[in-house]
Amino acid sequence: MTIDIHILLLSILQGLTEFLPVSSSGHLILFSKFTTFPDQGLALDVAVHVGSIIAVMIYFSDTIWEIIKGLFKTRFLPNFSNNGSRLFWLIFIATIPAVIAGLLLKEYGMEWLRSTRIVGWTILCFGILLYIADYVGLTVRKVEHLTVLDAILIGLAQCLALIPGTSRSGSTITMARFLGMERREAAKFSMLLSIPTIFGAGCLVAYELITTHQTATLLSAFDGITYSFIASILAIYIMMWWLKKSTFLPFVIYRIILGSALLLDSYGYLDKII
Repeated sequence: MTIDIHILLLSILQGLTEFLPVSSSGHLILFSKFTTFPDQGLALDVAVHVGSIIAVMIYFSDTIWEIIKGLFKTRFLPNFSNNGSRLFWLIFIATIPAVIAGLLLKEYGMEWLRSTRIVGWTILCFGILLYIADYVGLTVRKVEHLTVLDAILIGLAQCLALIPGTSRSGSTITMARFLGMERREAAKFSMLLSIPTIFGAGCLVAYELITTHQTATLLSAFDGITYSFIASILAIYIMMWWLKKSTFLPFVIYRIILGSALLLDSYGYLDKII
């Protein structure tokens, strides 16, 4: 069995950056632009995210099980007095804006958003916004304190992640911190929210690959799922351990440095400086 180095490196990069607020999609785009490997395209982008979803479901298996029990107990009807049912419907509500925005972008095309300049600006600006939210936001609320309005606001923030470089986890965590959520709790809800969003996108892309007879691409994606799962579960453990007693400042600094370098390069100043 031979290992596709391209798929391996992309999957590891995806797994390590998906749940850190640094933009996994932005890093995947930059990987293809600054290496000799070809652009992996949106299909593989989404495919390697599936491994990350599996990692989330395993890490938060107790919470997932509580959601399942709550849904059966309430017969899948909205019941906010049951914690499991309540969390499911909050995630469902928060997912709706991203579904609508994703369908609109798919209709009008989104390849033009994958430029180095756009990625540079979004990595930089949303990194600064994360710092502001983390600095001014209170740390008093947990997932069980979320309201329907909170879910809607976090869901709207997630829509911004459709722009490469913004970071899905970064945008949702930023909004959650503005809403006063504890850092680990903000990260937890952000990760749980990734499950339906990325799963839906993955199913859509898989369907398109099958109907267009691109099975070779689909088989390559299965390798990516395995690699990204291993990297993702490692990143989740590191992230949650770090947030026990620390802030998001290291990620902010990283985003500012990376975003600034990309902008200098895109505007033609990096070569002059070096």
